Amino acid sequence: MKEETDFLMNRLANARNPYQGGHRRVLCVCSAGLLRSPTAALVLSQEPYNFNTRAAGASAEFALIPVDDVLLFWAQEIVCMDEKQAKLIRERLASSGITDTPVLALNVPDSYSYRDPKLIEAIKTAYDAATK
Repeated sequence: MKEETDFLMNRLANARNPYQGGHRRVLCVCSAGLLRSPTAALVLSQEPYNFNTRAAGASAEFALIPVDDVLLFWAQEIVCMDEKQAKLIRERLASSGITDTPVLALNVPDSYSYRDPKLIEAIKTAYDAATK
């Protein structure tokens, strides 16, 4: 039990590590965290955005890296690929007592390959529209 507590405390401390810089911390979420959200994390980490990004999956049974409370605590903004994931994330935030983190739903369908140029363009277009 102490090892689990120490592990969690270390992760929480890392979530607020001051050496991450001043870039906005953006968590990108799709179903499994394998195709859309890692592509979104790549896109949003580059010009013109330059965010500090991570990718995770909303579906605990399928996600390689599932969304957890530490990632929610770390994020200053959460970008979901669809409204279903955004709803789940909003519920998780509320149950974790996190009330000030904006959650965006880009409504990007799960019909692209990892780093597909059409997926990249869909993410840019949807993110820019959602943040105007």
